[in-house]
Amino acid sequence: MTLSAPTALIADDEPLLRDSLARGLAQAWPELQVLGQARNGREAVALFERLQPDIVFLDVHMPGLNGVEAARAMARRAHLVFVTAYEQYAVQAFEQGALDYLVKPVESARLADTVGRLQERLRGAAPAAGVDAALEAAIAQLTERLRTPAAAAPAPAYLQWLRASVGASLKLIPVEHIIFMRSDEKYTLVVWNEGEALIRTPIRELIEQLDPQVFVQVHRSVVVSLRAISHVTRGPNETADLHLRGRAEVLPVSRSYLHLFRQM
Repeated sequence: MTLSAPTALIADDEPLLRDSLARGLAQAWPELQVLGQARNGREAVALFERLQPDIVFLDVHMPGLNGVEAARAMARRAHLVFVTAYEQYAVQAFEQGALDYLVKPVESARLADTVGRLQERLRGAAPAAGVDAALEAAIAQLTERLRTPAAAAPAPAYLQWLRASVGASLKLIPVEHIIFMRSDEKYTLVVWNEGEALIRTPIRELIEQLDPQVFVQVHRSVVVSLRAISHVTRGPNETADLHLRGRAEVLPVSRSYLHLFRQM
């Protein structure tokens, strides 16, 4: 492995997430060269054999050959990082130095930690022989979890991120950063900490996928994060206005949803 010019391969069946991880790596580790991107496990193995990267970022769930199966073909020949939407795949061996994991959507702080560990391992020039048993144990444990019916197709309880068009690019918006959403007949405006964007998904579909402990519908066209509410003022005819922390927007609360704020 070349210490002065570390190389990597990214494998994920979602193009937007592949590109998002590549951009994150470019910021966190400018020296790293991403040699290629694979759309599935079989393509990942083929690219790995051809390109021989130092590091492989593998999505756990991919069609055909999944990330865990692909990892078996790469074990001990590269540093492996599993990427998953499901925290339960963070098995103990990950933290014992055998390999690492990232949870989607990948946060910059977590990515920086992973980059630091990878850089430390690369200074050893090759995956250490001492972690072989832990690596095999981690892959075996992941394989077993994927075979379990309850884990074979796990579903996150609530929506974790939204895809939105921002100018000429696509933006991946963490749901936890969203302040409010407001719909008209065709589009929904999504407002989050860093900006706003339009998506085509209607409010009635979004609210079913959001954590009700965090997001509430306050109007037929408005959903708001409870964390963002500063205070509520009563209006005429059993309506109210929502005021947001640190923002000028005032959101309407219709009569049908006023009961949510009776105690406020």
